[in-house]
Amino acid sequence: MFESKFFVQAATFTAAISLTACIGTQQCPSPDVNPADKTQPAPITKIIGQDTVQSAETQIGTHSEMQVVTGDSASQLLDQFNLTTPDQTPTILVQTRVDTVMMMLPPCDKTHFSHCTLETTMDPYKAFPALANYVFNYADTLSRAGQTDSASVILNSFSSMAPMWQEWQAYSDTLRNDFGKRREEKAKEYESMALQIQNMNRVQASYSMVSETADSLISQLAPGDSLANWAESQKKIAYKNTLKKAQKEFDAIKVLADEKAQFAEARKQTETFRIRYRDFEDTLHVQAFLDHITELEKSVDSENAKMWEKNDPAAALAKADTLIAAEKFDKAKDLLNKLKSSKLRKEASEKYIVLADAYCNKQRKTTSQLFAKSQKQTDETKKKKLLNDAIAPLDKCLTEFPETTQKEKVESNKKFIEKELAK
Repeated sequence: MFESKFFVQAATFTAAISLTACIGTQQCPSPDVNPADKTQPAPITKIIGQDTVQSAETQIGTHSEMQVVTGDSASQLLDQFNLTTPDQTPTILVQTRVDTVMMMLPPCDKTHFSHCTLETTMDPYKAFPALANYVFNYADTLSRAGQTDSASVILNSFSSMAPMWQEWQAYSDTLRNDFGKRREEKAKEYESMALQIQNMNRVQASYSMVSETADSLISQLAPGDSLANWAESQKKIAYKNTLKKAQKEFDAIKVLADEKAQFAEARKQTETFRIRYRDFEDTLHVQAFLDHITELEKSVDSENAKMWEKNDPAAALAKADTLIAAEKFDKAKDLLNKLKSSKLRKEASEKYIVLADAYCNKQRKTTSQLFAKSQKQTDETKKKKLLNDAIAPLDKCLTEFPETTQKEKVESNKKFIEKELAK
């Protein structure tokens, strides 16, 4: 009994929803149309489950009319909505087609479902409110057009659907319980593989191992399955763990090239690293680092590199300090450049900045003295010569040691003197 009533009411609701197809078109009902003046052409029938949807169209003026009938007669259908007789209710104009209703629903999401048994994947949170709004809008349209009885028929359907909602809720609970049992069965079936993945992440196994096992599990499950989603999350955990480990190892290799000038060893370890961490090659820019090693090798004199196999670079670094203090900048610069080919490359590079700053500070001091003399000079020609002489030390600084931390100050001093010359 419930099943029969369900199909009748569902078809009625579907028919009412499909009324929206004529909103804003010439298929909408006219309050002036008299049902008695119409003639019925041959019906077009479509079978949907246990319901039969029949449509008949008659042209009267510029209006077309269609009538919905389910397994029950039209009069029985209208009686459900507490109308005294069918004669008292104007004919409902409607085009009932499955594809019309389907168009109101979200499209089938094939990224989460391997296949769709229907043309759509139902999302009740979107579909039912959308359908209800269509009904309300159409009922309001009928009422404004003078078809108040037709509008009432549509709205009364909501009252008769209340028991159906209760049945649907009960059936939903039953389905959820069934789904839970199926998940439990599936969990037992893949329990050993899931535990294996979990344990591998617990000991921080390599991403490649976790990924291979997780992909094997996922391939046996339907897309969107909760266990498949869990396996994907485990892959992300493994990726993060392995990336952290790989980054640490790669940073150590970079030290060999950038700070110790051990280019051959750095290249060898990088190639091995690339094989071990193939999944992270692009993320860590491994090829770019190999190219960097090549450029560093070109900038280093091989003879200097051999020299430090027989000489102590630490003693040479200490000597560079003495040369800087004695303002023997050229000798200090030459020695530090040679030290960049030694295992103390990092220390030599840092000392080179100290040298550059010391040299530029001296040049700025010379500039300051010359500028002071120019300000005391009353002869404009001699004054301009002193200002030009004051610029020369600043240019030496920028040319000899562009790496200096004094660069901004030096450029500012130069611009100031140039303005004085322009006066």
